Amino acid sequence: MDKDRIGTFANTVYRDMAGAMAIGMGYLGLKSGLFDAMKDGAPVSAPDLSKKTGLTPRYVEEWLNGMTAAGWLEHDEAAGTFSMPAEHGFLLASEGTDHYMGGLFLAGPSLLSQAPEVARAFREGGGVHFGAFDDDWIEALDLMNGGAYRHRLASYWLKQLPEIDQRLAEGGKALDIGCGVGKVSLALAEAYPNAHITGFDPDSNSIARARKTAAEAGTDRVTFIEGLIADLEPDPVFDFAGMFDCLHDLAEPEATLVEIRSRMAPGGALMVMEPRAADRLADNANPLGTVYYGFSLFHCMTQSLAQGGPGLGTCMGPEKTTSLLRDAGFSEVSELPIKSQTNMFFVARA
Repeated sequence: MDKDRIGTFANTVYRDMAGAMAIGMGYLGLKSGLFDAMKDGAPVSAPDLSKKTGLTPRYVEEWLNGMTAAGWLEHDEAAGTFSMPAEHGFLLASEGTDHYMGGLFLAGPSLLSQAPEVARAFREGGGVHFGAFDDDWIEALDLMNGGAYRHRLASYWLKQLPEIDQRLAEGGKALDIGCGVGKVSLALAEAYPNAHITGFDPDSNSIARARKTAAEAGTDRVTFIEGLIADLEPDPVFDFAGMFDCLHDLAEPEATLVEIRSRMAPGGALMVMEPRAADRLADNANPLGTVYYGFSLFHCMTQSLAQGGPGLGTCMGPEKTTSLLRDAGFSEVSELPIKSQTNMFFVARA
C-alpha cells in the first residue's frame, strides 16, 4: 500500500471529523447566544464574554478556543481576546437574512441523532418518519430557507414569471405545497396584499407553528391545512403553485404532481425549487454535494422510504426533476435562470 496515500486519507478523516465538531460548536454558539454576543466584532476576553452572556466561564473559554482552532473566530494572544470577523458574522449572526447559515448548525446534530435508526433501516428496510425528528430539525429548515423566501421569493424568483407576478398582485390564488412552518405562504401574503394563499403540510407540528405565526402577523389571507393535496377541496383552482425543497421528499411524487396539475388555473404555473445537485455523481463530488447526500441519508430519502415512497433523495438532479414534471402531464417544463449557489428552479405549465 501507498503510505503517503494512507497519511493523506487519515488527514481527510481528521478534517471531516473536525468539521463535524465545528458544526457541534456552532450549535452551541447559536443556542447559547454567543454568536449574537460577538457580532459587533469587538475583541472580548473569555471572562468578559461570560459576564456579558451570563454563561458558565469554563464552557465559554473552551468554546472560544475550539471556534478559534476551527477558524471561525480570531484570537489576539497578547491581549487575551477573541473576536468575530465581520465577514464571519455576516453568515453566523444574521438571522432572518438570505445569507444566514445558522440553520446548518441545528441541522447537523438533529440529523445525526437519527444515525442509529438509519443504520437499522440499512439492515431491515423502511426508514425514519418525519415525526421522529426533533423540534431543532423543524427550526433548522426554517432558518436555512426562511430568509431567502422573505427576501427573494417575490422580489427576484417570481419576477421570472411576470404574468404570475401580475396575477398575484391582482388577487390571484397561490398554493404552497409542503409549506412547513409557512414562510413561503407568509412571504407571498406580505408581497401580494390582494392574493389568497393556501399552504398544506402533513406534519402537525409544522402546521401549528405556521398558524401561530400567521396569527401573530395578523393576516387572514393565508389558510394552513394539515394533510395532503388530495385532502383539499377541488375548488378553487390556483394561479400559482410552489414546491420549495420538497418534491424529492414525497412518498408519492408522481401522483402529487398530477393532482397539482389538475388544480391549476388556465395559464397558471408551478415553480419547483430543488437542491442544486448535478445528474452525474462526479459533478457532486464537492462539499455541497457531500452535505446533500448526508441530508438525503439522514432525512430526505429515509423519510420517503419510511412512507413506502421511492426515496428520490436530495441529489435527484435536473434530469429526474424535469422527467417527473413531464410524466405528470405538464407540457411546458424548463429551468429558470435564477442565480443560486444552493438551489435550482423549474417552471411547469399544464
